[in-house]
Amino acid sequence: MYIREIEAFRAVITSGSTGKAARLLGVSQPAVSQAIRKLEELAELRLFDRIGGRLQPTQEAHALMTEVDKFFVGYEAIEHRIRSLRMFGVGRLSVASYPAFGVSFVSRAIAAFAPQKRDVRMSLQVGSSKEVFQLVSAGLVDFGLMNDEVATQSVEHSVFSTFSGVVAMSPEHPLRARRVIQLGDLASDAFIDMNPEDLGRTRLERALVEHGVTLRRVIETPLSATACELALAGVGLALVNPIAALDYMARGLVVRRLAVAIDARTLLIMRPGRPVSTNGQEFLRYLRLQLQSETDKINRYLDG
Repeated sequence: MYIREIEAFRAVITSGSTGKAARLLGVSQPAVSQAIRKLEELAELRLFDRIGGRLQPTQEAHALMTEVDKFFVGYEAIEHRIRSLRMFGVGRLSVASYPAFGVSFVSRAIAAFAPQKRDVRMSLQVGSSKEVFQLVSAGLVDFGLMNDEVATQSVEHSVFSTFSGVVAMSPEHPLRARRVIQLGDLASDAFIDMNPEDLGRTRLERALVEHGVTLRRVIETPLSATACELALAGVGLALVNPIAALDYMARGLVVRRLAVAIDARTLLIMRPGRPVSTNGQEFLRYLRLQLQSETDKINRYLDG
């Protein structure tokens, strides 16, 4: 395998130029160009068109890049595992979570679990659901929590939680006096949306079409925490996972039920054939206890 040439190829594709690729790799620009030419000769493929002194990736290059990315995920997984074993040995517990749960919920569960009293070294990685899936698939973490927007065929998975999204708003918002927000009410103010790939947004859009409601979208964000912050600041209304809203409710964020259920499912995923350690099983118990505690707190707030 032509590791150096493939590294140069990947760097050019991701950075957009041989100059930037050279800086990323710490080599000269001619060295990058030479590596690209060598890879094309060895592969007997034209991977770039030379247009105006710049390299334009061909369709073959984009197809190859898909496989190269898969290779580097595994390569980086090995590097990460070596570093983890050097730092922690085998007595470690590593967890990954998407932001809606990872920013605060998992941290609170870790505090209750008290790894410092158990002589357990823990790692918490917070990233997108796709990143959580990759970490679990590569064996870099013991288990992960993610949204149900990513395919799960290659991992063991179960539903960890299901919540209906709640409408978040500032404490001065006119809708705060209502116990339940109708779908049409969302059109009464600016709307803070999640990114287009978010499955909750897809489900909301389907309901909006069915009810003939059009929103006045002013901003979109990939993070529920950011949506809560914006809603609290009075930018507009947002539909968020109540777990993500909990910390902001303590700061004054108002949340109300939506009359139409827009479900948000969180999945627990594990690598097939890899048994969970005793510490991992115990931490899972704390996660479920934390979930029950926070679910009760949210329901008391919404029903109060």
